[in-house]
Amino acid sequence: MARITASVYTSHVPAIGAALDLGKDHEPYWQRLFSGYEFSKQWMRDHTPDVIFLVYNDHATAFSLEFIPTFALGTAAEFAVADEGWGPRPVPRVIGHPELASHIAQSVIQSDFDLTIVNRMDVDHGLTVPLSLMFGQPEAWPCPVIPFAVNVVQYPVPSGRRCFELGKALRRAIETYDRPLDIQIWGTGGMSHQLQGARAGLINRDWDNRFLDRLISDPAALAEVPHIEYVREAGSEGIELVMWLIARGAMDDIAGGKAPNVAHRFYHVPASNTAVGHLILENR
Repeated sequence: MARITASVYTSHVPAIGAALDLGKDHEPYWQRLFSGYEFSKQWMRDHTPDVIFLVYNDHATAFSLEFIPTFALGTAAEFAVADEGWGPRPVPRVIGHPELASHIAQSVIQSDFDLTIVNRMDVDHGLTVPLSLMFGQPEAWPCPVIPFAVNVVQYPVPSGRRCFELGKALRRAIETYDRPLDIQIWGTGGMSHQLQGARAGLINRDWDNRFLDRLISDPAALAEVPHIEYVREAGSEGIELVMWLIARGAMDDIAGGKAPNVAHRFYHVPASNTAVGHLILENR
C-alpha cells in the first residue's frame, strides 16, 4: 500500500522565486535565506518520493472572485506554470498523478469533505517556489506532484480544525491506495506577514516560532487556534498557516503512531516583507 513518509513545510514568498530566476541567490541579502535550504535539497536527493501532495493557495491565477473553491484537488496529468503578470516562471511544467488524485478524491469525498475536482489548472508561485527551494533548478521535477489549492485569500476560509481533520482523511485515503508508493505531503504559505494596510510589513518572530513548536509537539491544540489570533498576531496573510495543519494532520502520530523525527528546522527574516519558516518531519 501507499504510505506517507514525511511532511515538508515552507513559506512560498514570490520574491524567492524571482531571486532564484534572476540568479540573485548568492547576493548577501538572499544568501542567508537560501543557505537554510541547503540541508533540505540534500535531504530531498536522499528521500525523493514517488509523489508529492502539495498544499498551497492560489493567488488569483487559476481562480478569481468569480469562483472560489475552499479545497481544490488537481487531477490532471500535467499543470502549466501560471503567468502572474510578468510571464511564467522559467521552471518545469508540473507532472501530476491522475490515478492517485482520483483515488484521494473518491476517499476524501466519501469521508464527507467536499472537494472541487480540477482537471485543468495553471499553478503559480504558491506551488513552484516550494519546489524550487527543495529541488533547486532541475530540467524536470524529479517526481509527480498533486496540487491541492486551499482558499485562504477570500473569507470565509477553512478553520485550522477543518484543515487538521482533512489531513487525517488524506492519510486514510493514501493508505488505501493499492500501489506501494512513497508519498510526501507538503504544507506551504506563511509565516507572519501582512501586505497592506496600517500594519503592512508586520512580522512576529516570537509567534512564528511558537507556531513551529506547537506544530511539532501539540498540533491538535494548535488546530484549535481561531482565525482572529492568526490575523492579530501574524498579520492578514498569516492565515495561510492553516494549510500547514493539513500536512501535519496526515502524519503517523496523529493516528496513534510514534512522534515524528524533526529532520530540519529553519526560520529567517526577512525575505521581501515576509518571515520564512521551514520544517521537515519524518515518520518513524
